Amino acid sequence: MADKKILIVGAGGFIGGFIASKALELGYDTWVAVRESTSRRYLTDPRLKFVVLDYEDDDSLRSALTTALPEGEKWDYIIYNLGATKCSNFLDFKRINFTYLRNFVETLKAASLVPEKFLYMSSLSAVGPYDEVNYTPATSATPADPNTAYGLSKVQSEAYLETMSGIPYIIFRPTGVYGPHEKDYLMMIQSIDRHFDFAVGFRKQLLTFIYVEDLVDAMFLALESPAAIRKKYIISEDRAYTQSEFRKIVSDELGKSFVIPVRLPLWALYIASFVAEKWGKFTVKPATLNRDKYKIMKQRNWTADISDARRDFGFNPRFDLRTGIHNTVKAYLAAKNEK
Repeated sequence: MADKKILIVGAGGFIGGFIASKALELGYDTWVAVRESTSRRYLTDPRLKFVVLDYEDDDSLRSALTTALPEGEKWDYIIYNLGATKCSNFLDFKRINFTYLRNFVETLKAASLVPEKFLYMSSLSAVGPYDEVNYTPATSATPADPNTAYGLSKVQSEAYLETMSGIPYIIFRPTGVYGPHEKDYLMMIQSIDRHFDFAVGFRKQLLTFIYVEDLVDAMFLALESPAAIRKKYIISEDRAYTQSEFRKIVSDELGKSFVIPVRLPLWALYIASFVAEKWGKFTVKPATLNRDKYKIMKQRNWTADISDARRDFGFNPRFDLRTGIHNTVKAYLAAKNEK
């Protein structure tokens, strides 16, 4: 891929670092787009080329993008991984997840920088709750009916790309992404490490996961596939797990002989979410737990059908949950022992 140029937008986070590493491994000429305040902790390879973007200043955005490459050149592929999953003000979901995307795409069009492929990272949360009676898996054709501000902002972004002419988009809707450096699942691992596993609701819940390296592999398979163009794909391991199965896998990897399962009723979770959200607004710091997250945790069915991704670009996850958790816990314990 030495002749292919790729730009990774939103490269500073957990997933972005893995995308950048994979791009370099595959031989892409790799640019990473970050904001001025973005941490570069996972972007230390000297081969990476940086582009600093301000998504709220159209002139600055255009100048940064048009001067990053020699005149007349453009990126072959762009992976748009920028987005907020937690906000103290729910209006910020639309500003960051939708408005920034719109500003970026319109700048690409105006500057004649539209790539061969534009991969947008959405979320399975864009679908919203589905079939909590028979637990039918979601497919790429499942109607989107999000019940969270986060999910709605993702659907707005998807709809924008789908209605824009001349944008060769691919939309990914990954389920829960985990791996080394990820923070939300890390909190669950830390809790189990302390011998407690918290779950919510008393009805059956089926969870799906995707290990970060499998998600990144799927990105590059899709970018190089002629069949993956102007389509949506759900990206997940092709099986579901219960909370008790997740707990058993994590406790085994941690070497914990006993873990106390604590199941909270939904009303208690709602109260905790409401209080945490208000505190987050007071401190102006996004709370991990809020009413948006409550709706996500309340959802019972997260099963997923990945047959479209398997058909169009041969996606077959390499990591089952046990293997992925093994790697994640190993990284967690190594970081814990360093402290």
